[in-house]
Amino acid sequence: MRLEACNISFRYNSAPVLRDLTLRVRPGEILSIVGPNGSGKSTLLKCVDGILQPQGGSVMVEGTDLATLTRSRIASLIGYVPQAQLGSLPATVFDTVLMGRKPYITWAPTERDLAVAAEVIDLLGLADLSLRGIDQLSGGQRQKVIVARALAQEPDLLLLDEPTSNLDLRHQLEVLDIVRERVEATGLSAVIAIHDLNLAARYSDSIVMMHNGAVFSAGGPEVLTEESIETVYGVRAAVIQRQGRVIIVPEKPVSQ
Repeated sequence: MRLEACNISFRYNSAPVLRDLTLRVRPGEILSIVGPNGSGKSTLLKCVDGILQPQGGSVMVEGTDLATLTRSRIASLIGYVPQAQLGSLPATVFDTVLMGRKPYITWAPTERDLAVAAEVIDLLGLADLSLRGIDQLSGGQRQKVIVARALAQEPDLLLLDEPTSNLDLRHQLEVLDIVRERVEATGLSAVIAIHDLNLAARYSDSIVMMHNGAVFSAGGPEVLTEESIETVYGVRAAVIQRQGRVIIVPEKPVSQ
């Protein structure tokens, strides 16, 4: 799905968080948003999903202003994976993932709804946990359930806010491999807010680097330069090209 967030501005009370920010996502593309804590990554995703209403600018999906769409219609187009974990609800993994089908369920789940939920659960390696209660899962397992619920929506655009934050190295790669496979197989677009620059470089078609609520640089993984990392993060790092990939090796914080 084609997404354009144009001149987005947002403030909490009197504190500006996003400043005249613009980004574009093409169908079949993974765009990663990187930047330090407080740079506005999560707020931007919430504006794109319609959870927050920007004070300035607009979010356009396939040429339609998001503000004109119903919440149900937005949910059928956009799958959102928040940072926060699921609460301790008395629900099973299967029931939680099935909730992703809510935009399509009018009365009771259909056979297709059940089949989609089962397929996604299997895809995320959660089949053995499908009847277990959410409150019995580890933080990493819960994170995978949230991703599965969003994929069960079969959205055109997937927004992921730090989807790998509670996962070990193996499961980080597994989840992002699944996102990449879905993007390539279905034309799904994905926007990922992520701290890990190496994962961003590995999985992204394009990267937006944010600094103080604005776009500092945008492009491919080549925007992750030693100079940009030092300016945005205040960290000296070595940027190495290896087998066609960008690898970032942090060295030390810059003296203030």
